[in-house]
Amino acid sequence: MTRIVMKFGGTSMAGIERIRIVAQRVKREWEMGNEVAVVVSAMAGETDRLVNFCREASSLYDPREYDVVVSSGEQVTSGLLAIALQAIGVPARSWMGWQLPIRTSDGHASARIEDIDTQALGNSLTNREVAVIPGFQGLASGERVTTLGRGGSDTSAVAMAAAMKADRCDIYTDVDGVYTTDPRIVPRARKLKRVTYEEMLELASVGAKVLQTRSVGLAMKEGVRVQVLSSFVEATDDPEPGTLIVGEEEIEDMERQLITGIAHDKSEAKVTLAEVPDRPGAVAAIFGPLAEANINVDMIVQNIAHTTGSTDVTFTVPRAELARALDTLEKSRGEIGFSKVIHDPRVAKISVVGVGMRSHAGVASRMFDTLGARGINILAITTSEIKVSVLIEEDYTELAVRVLHTAYGLDAEDEAA
Repeated sequence: MTRIVMKFGGTSMAGIERIRIVAQRVKREWEMGNEVAVVVSAMAGETDRLVNFCREASSLYDPREYDVVVSSGEQVTSGLLAIALQAIGVPARSWMGWQLPIRTSDGHASARIEDIDTQALGNSLTNREVAVIPGFQGLASGERVTTLGRGGSDTSAVAMAAAMKADRCDIYTDVDGVYTTDPRIVPRARKLKRVTYEEMLELASVGAKVLQTRSVGLAMKEGVRVQVLSSFVEATDDPEPGTLIVGEEEIEDMERQLITGIAHDKSEAKVTLAEVPDRPGAVAAIFGPLAEANINVDMIVQNIAHTTGSTDVTFTVPRAELARALDTLEKSRGEIGFSKVIHDPRVAKISVVGVGMRSHAGVASRMFDTLGARGINILAITTSEIKVSVLIEEDYTELAVRVLHTAYGLDAEDEAA
């Protein structure tokens, strides 16, 4: 008997008809004799609607009450799915986060899961009852409801699979797997049968929107096998219909797989501080205040020192945080000592990702040569063991993705592949 966690996102739960289709998918797994727990998101657009209600009620809302409001979307869909399952002969019940409970930190609106009590849930599954659990929510000290941050239902599902020692966590979205790049940009992109945790973590962190980054990191830590599937494609008997995210040991011919995918991200902005004093502690004076303001910094480039004893420092921040970052830097101008700040929100980060980089040289040079041949200027570079990312002008995003996809041999053999 296989124990499975099935997670359905907002588009999959967008209305009663969609929920009925989800119920049929769950029934199919249940009739195969599997023990099934289902984690659901709110209906598409519902969380945004609830967030706006909070903002309209007060711009200085209590985050504890905010969590009470925005967590209600998942409560509705979990109850509706349980009803839909019962209507087609599947014994099911909903479990709120506080009923299990799912214990979290006190960080309202961005809580982290600390522990899940699965005793009652395990008894329910053993008795052939499908458990329907609202994603995105938990319970903090003081018995206060918490939420995990946007996209937190993926994390809920992976955490539930780890706690239940599930054989697999199936995450149903509006795409049928992980592709070598965005098929809307490159029609010849190929769907990948298997991807390593590390590759998926890098892809998610640099713009691939298939899975939330926290959920991938948790899956890697706990060894949860995750399968990405589409709830809009008919179920088949294919044992691997989507993309499996697993450890390297489960993927054959790792050394032949040089590059797994190309990702792009237009959510960052470039900031340059001119004529920063070239002395010890200068860089700390820049990034310390940004860290205190909870502004994440990604790519960092420090230029060669000027003859005046100063240097320029360039870095990226989330585009949504640009105004706050500029304000924070301006307030610290006296301590940092820069002469002026230059910012540009019209940039994009392009990344090539693949575990094959560990055993192959020349990956970065091919990237630079390919972009240079098309007249695409590189503004900044950052690397990891299995990733090379460059910052370019936003207008060149799609061209860069297409030419790199071809340069690394990722194109499908024909349009139908």
